[in-house]
Amino acid sequence: MELDDFKTAWQSLDRRLQQQHQLNLQVFRQGKLNRMKSGLRPLFWGQIVQMLWGLTFIAMATLLWSQKPEAAPVIVAGVIVHAYGVVCIILAGVTLGQMARIDYSAPVLDIQKQLAKVRRSYIVSGMVAGLPWWFMWLPVLMVLLALAGADLYARAPSLVGIGALVGVVGLLATWWFHHWSRHPSRPRLARAMEDSITGGSLRKAKAQLDELMQFERE
Repeated sequence: MELDDFKTAWQSLDRRLQQQHQLNLQVFRQGKLNRMKSGLRPLFWGQIVQMLWGLTFIAMATLLWSQKPEAAPVIVAGVIVHAYGVVCIILAGVTLGQMARIDYSAPVLDIQKQLAKVRRSYIVSGMVAGLPWWFMWLPVLMVLLALAGADLYARAPSLVGIGALVGVVGLLATWWFHHWSRHPSRPRLARAMEDSITGGSLRKAKAQLDELMQFERE
């Protein structure tokens, strides 16, 4: 009977330890996920700002259309500006949609996969919104001058040509630097470039999930 009592007490203690571990894991998990959600708020507001940014260019193009421009270069510039604004809004909306689909009650591995989708959307959105500015300043300038009653291409066609050339050179230089920085011989620079592209909010969210995954494994 003493051995049976010992086994019963040991099993009871083991159940209590398991319950305590599960409780600790739940508390730790909830704390990490809460910090992750609050850490993603800057990313959320950043996408809202990008939407407003896109609306600015749509409004600019709308003002141009209200003047019924006739010069083909001005019309092309207006279409580019209008399309840029629409694309910025769409990509920001996609990123927000990916954020909204994160299921914080899911297993950590699933949340990591969902966060990876947010990261991909964010990177694509940032690249599409930022890289075109090697060229975008030119159609934006043309539209602004057209709103003021001036045709930049008619008055200074060489400036438009030089601006396009500068855009090509700048875009190629950006691609080269990105490729150069990711060489295995420059791991610190590659990591810094990766961090700059990813953004602080996503890096912190990933770190929270990594810590939670490590805790669950232990």
